[in-house]
Amino acid sequence: MTAIIRNSNFTRVSRGVRADAKKRVVLPKELVGEDIIYHIYSNASGQILLDPQVTIPASEAWVLNNPDILALFKQGLSDAAEGRVSRINIKDL
Repeated sequence: MTAIIRNSNFTRVSRGVRADAKKRVVLPKELVGEDIIYHIYSNASGQILLDPQVTIPASEAWVLNNPDILALFKQGLSDAAEGRVSRINIKDL
C-alpha cells in the first residue's frame, strides 16, 4: 500500500467540533475544494484522516495506464518548464 501520510506537519483547523444528529461533521470551507472527494482512513487510536482525491474522465485514464505515454507526457512538461518549446502554426498541421 502506498504511504497515505505524505506530510506529517498537521495544523489544527477547528476545535471542539461535534457530529450532528445525523452523525455528520461539517468541514471548514477553506478545506473543501470543488470536485474533491475523500478517502477516509482511521486507526486503532480513533484518529480519522481524510485523503482528498480527484477523478479524471475514463477517456483520459489511458495516459496513466500506459507507462510509455506517461513518460512522454512528463518529458513534455519538463521541456516546457525549462523553456524548450517552439511555436507552430496550427494551420500548417
